[in-house]
Amino acid sequence: MLYHPVQIGNLKLNGNLFLAPVAGYSDRAFRSICTECGADFAYTEMVSAEALVRGNLKTEMLMRRAPNEKSYAVQIFGGTPKTMADAARIVLEKTTCECIDINGGCPVPKIIKSGAGSCLTKDPEKLHSIVKAVNDAVQNSNRPVPVTVKVRSGWDSENITWKETAQAALDAGAAAITLHGRTRAQGYEGKADWNILRELVEFVGGRIPVFGSGDAFSPEDAKRMLETTNCDAVMFARGAMGNPFIFTRTKEFLLTGNLTDLPISEKIKAGFRELELLVEDFGEIGACLEARKRFCAYSKGIEGSAALRKTIVAAKSVDDYRKIFSEFL
Repeated sequence: MLYHPVQIGNLKLNGNLFLAPVAGYSDRAFRSICTECGADFAYTEMVSAEALVRGNLKTEMLMRRAPNEKSYAVQIFGGTPKTMADAARIVLEKTTCECIDINGGCPVPKIIKSGAGSCLTKDPEKLHSIVKAVNDAVQNSNRPVPVTVKVRSGWDSENITWKETAQAALDAGAAAITLHGRTRAQGYEGKADWNILRELVEFVGGRIPVFGSGDAFSPEDAKRMLETTNCDAVMFARGAMGNPFIFTRTKEFLLTGNLTDLPISEKIKAGFRELELLVEDFGEIGACLEARKRFCAYSKGIEGSAALRKTIVAAKSVDDYRKIFSEFL
């Protein structure tokens, strides 16, 4: 069956539809809504190891568990083994997460300048050192959890290094590996190369699970990724923005072949549940500013959505949002 349980080290998950770590988006409010809509596992947005070690309270907020999450992963990034190991210990101390993921794929320049993210695709030995340091720190703690890695296919088209980075992760004790089938140079442009994902699955040969990321925007995409690559799980990122129902619909599609359309009103109601959680975390002013981009995403597909978005980006209170979407509530 395409929809099935997944084992990551000592962590057993009931299904294989995951929410990816999305910077500035996969906070606990959004993860809670995705869990409500059937996500089997979710990752925090990436957390700076340096900031954790310095005791940054804002960074600690990024790691908080959503109220309905049975299990979740905290993703950390950094450029030195010691700092990453220290950060992993802090993650275990400050959270109840079931997994720690290492970011080896972010293409953003400021992350790369710190020696983290996609920079690690150029230096498999450094990736190995970081993964091993984190894994050793976690396994020698009083709460060992699986350590996983997310990488890209390479630095650019002339430097495709997925095989070397995968071997480095395996040798260092990673419990799973996620591949985004684009290079650092591509960013989020062009197409994700699922052929590389299939080759990675074959290379790993079942030693650890392999998860696929990149261009999963619909249930049909998820089915095609699973069928053509034999990866163990699908990670939704941009495909889940404003559309947490992609988990519900994908599970239905994989199990029955059917696709049930959801009314716009259900999407807007999900947006308001997310807004309530944002208010709990950031207060009304901060939550309403953050919710602008999220309601813009939720409003896609509504007739006259372009004009609607002009009012959304001016919303400053929960009442403003209620007035904007009154016909759907």
